[in-house]
Amino acid sequence: MNKTLHMLLGLTCALTPVAAAIAQETTTNEEKAVERIQVTGSNIRGVDLEGTQPLQIISAEDIAQSGANSVFELLQNLGQTRGGSGTFSTTESGSTSNSTPAGQAAASLRGLGPSSTLTLINGRRVAPSSFAAGTENFVDVNSIPLAAIESIEVLATGASAIYGADAVAGVINYILKKDYQGAELNVSFEDSVQSSDESKKSVNIVWGGAVAGGNLTLFADLYDKNAFEASDRPISAEPLLVNSYSYLPKLPYPNIYYFSSRDGNELPNPDCPYPTTVTEFGEDICAYYSNGDSLLDSELESQSVGAIYSRDIGDVQWNTDFFFSRSESVAISTPAPINDEFDGEGPFAPYSALDIYSEADLQAWQGVSSPYDIIWDDPFTTQAGQDLYGFRYDARFQDPRTIENETQSFRLVSSLAGEIGDWQWETAVTYSESESEQEAISGIYNRYKYNAAVHGELCADGSIADYDGDSDTLNCGSAGLLGAFNPFIINDANNDAILAVAQERPTRNGKSSVFGIDARFNGELMEFGDDYIRAAFGVEYRQEDLEDIPSANSRANFDNEYLVDVFGFGSSLARADRTQYGAFAELYIPLHETVDMQLAGRYDHYDDFGSTFNPKVGISWRPTDQLIIRGSFASSFRAPSLTQAGIELRTTTSTFDCAANAQVSDLYCSGDGREVTENTLELGSRSLRAEESDSVSIGFAWSPADDTTITADYWSFEHKNIVDTNMTGVLAEAVTDDSLRHCGLVPTGSTGISYGDEVCIDTYADAIRGDDGNKYLVNAQGTVITDVNGDYLPGYSDDDLHYVQVLGPDGLLVDQTNDLFGLLDRYVLLAEPRDPELPFNRDHVIPLENTGTQDVSGLDVKIAHDMALWDGVLSLDLDWTHYLSFDRNKPGSDEIEELIGTYRYPENIANLSMVWGNDDYYGGVTLRYVDGYEDDIEGMRGREIDELVAMGVLPDADSSRNVSSWTTVDARFGIILKNATIKLNIDNLFDRDPPVVYGSSRGFDTINHNAYGTTYRISYTHFF
Repeated sequence: MNKTLHMLLGLTCALTPVAAAIAQETTTNEEKAVERIQVTGSNIRGVDLEGTQPLQIISAEDIAQSGANSVFELLQNLGQTRGGSGTFSTTESGSTSNSTPAGQAAASLRGLGPSSTLTLINGRRVAPSSFAAGTENFVDVNSIPLAAIESIEVLATGASAIYGADAVAGVINYILKKDYQGAELNVSFEDSVQSSDESKKSVNIVWGGAVAGGNLTLFADLYDKNAFEASDRPISAEPLLVNSYSYLPKLPYPNIYYFSSRDGNELPNPDCPYPTTVTEFGEDICAYYSNGDSLLDSELESQSVGAIYSRDIGDVQWNTDFFFSRSESVAISTPAPINDEFDGEGPFAPYSALDIYSEADLQAWQGVSSPYDIIWDDPFTTQAGQDLYGFRYDARFQDPRTIENETQSFRLVSSLAGEIGDWQWETAVTYSESESEQEAISGIYNRYKYNAAVHGELCADGSIADYDGDSDTLNCGSAGLLGAFNPFIINDANNDAILAVAQERPTRNGKSSVFGIDARFNGELMEFGDDYIRAAFGVEYRQEDLEDIPSANSRANFDNEYLVDVFGFGSSLARADRTQYGAFAELYIPLHETVDMQLAGRYDHYDDFGSTFNPKVGISWRPTDQLIIRGSFASSFRAPSLTQAGIELRTTTSTFDCAANAQVSDLYCSGDGREVTENTLELGSRSLRAEESDSVSIGFAWSPADDTTITADYWSFEHKNIVDTNMTGVLAEAVTDDSLRHCGLVPTGSTGISYGDEVCIDTYADAIRGDDGNKYLVNAQGTVITDVNGDYLPGYSDDDLHYVQVLGPDGLLVDQTNDLFGLLDRYVLLAEPRDPELPFNRDHVIPLENTGTQDVSGLDVKIAHDMALWDGVLSLDLDWTHYLSFDRNKPGSDEIEELIGTYRYPENIANLSMVWGNDDYYGGVTLRYVDGYEDDIEGMRGREIDELVAMGVLPDADSSRNVSSWTTVDARFGIILKNATIKLNIDNLFDRDPPVVYGSSRGFDTINHNAYGTTYRISYTHFF
């Protein structure tokens, strides 16, 4: 155990005698006072806050009837957690090491992102996952045991004035069971009605009773979920579009890379096991589609245990809650692409790799008698240093990347509470920890070993042979030299054994912890009119630590040219710690017998980025006993996450938006408005400022009858200084800032864009641009891209030089070549290049910065009505969220994009439920509605858009497409016996398929929809 945990345990053990000492000094009441309730959104106890703030409570009965197996399943249908892509589960997790680990999930309010939602348990913080979602740290809600939860309170408005950092969009507070009496056992089974097995099994046990003068509640939770494969549903089993292909087929069916083809076109594998695909260049290729290797949900096993103990010692109450959870999951994603040793073009293979094909095979394939007739004979240098001739190929490995994940979470909170006069006090110590481990168990290969294996340079012990150029020999010492791996051979045990030597098992280990001490006081401050001003004051000290350490073979740094040793396993190295202290004050002022005011303010100081003060003002007016009109203003903040502050280098991808900036579009996208993704390195910063938000909420709660409640609230958030990378902006800045332009690798300590040799080689500076309208290799000034005044022209890769003729001073043809370096000064391009954009090298270094704003607003409407019917009660409930706006600036541009109604941003989300029940039975249905929105056409490739036009889905390439709205019906039934309940839940009763989304690689929106179809859940609970 670490020192912090030792200290916490010591403090906890010391609490009992401390409580006893305090109790002796406190007046003993003959009769125990009624407990004063505290609700989320205020630290003042005993004040009637019902209806004065937009607080949604998920009760124990709601949880029991929901059919949820996990906290994420319980929250995913709330209107407040929908919209955008903030709330996620393993549906959106990949297997590479910088992705969110499978088995984890986060809740996001108002679509502002999981790090902008504060997660509390009994009003106190929880350690975030050590593995961030991108760079946003979040609390894994699946680590909170459902069996221990009594209720959940959701306050979807800014709350930093009460709780401090991260409550930008609001707070979700999980209230644990307390003073439970008796025992209960719950078992459940869930599955779809399809033939595939996506079953979920759970067992929950709760026991509570008197122990040692107090009450002890024990709980245990077991959960087992099978994987859900894309191939198990028609909508995701096959690609929606032929043109949604990859040029990289699985081994052993590589294509011949277009760079190596004599006609400049990709050549298909001779043994392609399925019909070839015609590309936008008119070439036939053996294509790859990811559907067969995609999981819609990962398998997960989790176990949780915990205890809650409370005891009165005199007039002092001692409370301690503890839980421990452990989860194991397996993530699977597409096989890793294979590149050369330097992560550039496709890897080289010797011509001998094609010796497996006879002349008849070649004639049937391409009508040639020798590969030399169609493939360039190119020189290359191997990993060991041999100078050979061969060709490049395009491929990915056969086996998907498979990553095992294990996460353990631990939390211990111990508090003392009592009264001094008319004031209540409480103090607590908190320690929370999350620890995760990842290990790649399949599909990850060492880039150097693999490329050496293809050329027969790999030793039996996994080392690379020494090459002696004088004797032209390879030496492995006593290990022995393996044969050459042939990427074109099918089902050969010896060949597969050579590849297995190149496999590696990189790991990633992370740990996050929070230690805190707080003290709170609340009571009646002073008389005011016929009532009292009530107040709460408090102080808090908190220490946070995080580390996220990948194994050495998956780390990138300048010394290894930013190349991790393995293919397809990016790393995120982050280490940071932070100390914070804060103080808050809150007043509840009865301005009039019908008007109350809440004033709150909190000061927080962080040892890394500084201080912040956040106020809140709330007003509630009760013109009648049935109506409350309420409104509030609050400012909130989110401290840069420890991951964002502590990233040393994170291998990832960054997407830039060609539509956001005209210069970026012209230089990198041929004038198109598409989105482009590049391999990048993310760099953290200790100089990041806090994100800030101003929130407004105005609404009313009206009860026209005893059994009817109607609430409506307008809410808005102005979110500023958002921390993110902005590759579009860096590309735009590089137009005028030469310090951001780098030939080759970006040096350590620098940031910017890495460009290819085509615009960096000095000999190109001899070329000129003519007046004949032809395109040339460099600009008219003869400068290269890193010069201070170097301007931009489209660059051309080496394969494009096959189309170039060299003209002498008299204009006569001198030579036609694929090597122009050092030749004459007049180059005429005879054909358009394959990719006429400014060429990148790789591994641009993009810093995290405070960039961008987003403004979000909407309406929440809730109607609840109960009526007596058939010896029972019929409850009608409507929960509707309407987004008025979700506007943010495009990266690298001041242009504001309006997201509502676009991909993944539905305008309306609603649930309508009708449930009848009495003491013996209940049953009901819930209609769930998600509005339609525009498909993500802008993010698609041009060839995919052309296919949609040809299919008649789009009238033309500039058109948009609407995704249909989606309405499903869930049903629930229950039988309540004397000592047991039996429940049946059926989701998507009428087996509605999710709407087709062409802009999603999976064919549907995995955030707002799901492809399970009809599922059923049977559960049995026995009370002892």
